Amino acid sequence: MAAPTISTDNPVLKQPILGSRRFSNYWWASVVSVGATGFFLAGISSYLKVNLLPFSDPTQLLFVPQGITMGLYGTAGLLLALYLWLAILWDIGGGYNEFNQQTGEIRIFRWGFPGKNRRIEINCKAEDVQAIRVDIKEGLNPRRALYLRVKGRRDIPLSRVGEPISLYELESEGATLARFLSVPLEGL
Repeated sequence: MAAPTISTDNPVLKQPILGSRRFSNYWWASVVSVGATGFFLAGISSYLKVNLLPFSDPTQLLFVPQGITMGLYGTAGLLLALYLWLAILWDIGGGYNEFNQQTGEIRIFRWGFPGKNRRIEINCKAEDVQAIRVDIKEGLNPRRALYLRVKGRRDIPLSRVGEPISLYELESEGATLARFLSVPLEGL
């Protein structure tokens, strides 16, 4: 997400947040779907002794234990693929951050899993914001995120979940947002 430019003409800053509809999720959902379908069809082919795969002949497999094992792997893979496709369909984690200088309102919105908490929405007053906090953790599992520090609340995450954003982009977004809200930038 590129750092937004601040304009005095537009007192509303809206940052879209990418959820589960990213290329890597589409890629893995497709790979898991194809692989799991192959395992599942191999298991069924070994049971029925009818070749359902064009590139292999699983009818030569013994149903016990190879066919059952392949069928179970295929079933587990298809369930995982279903979960990945549903997360993409529902755009889990997608939403936006909206900062409105005219009304003094801040609105953080994300999509969740279907149910009574599908819409995750946090509203607060701009005057309650103490700072924008930058959280950087390097190492094996790096974390780079922006947080909104609000009086009387836990820090509210503003960054997308998933792959960490670049340091330049993180610093640029943090500085832009801190300038827009006229609050300090912490953690750098």
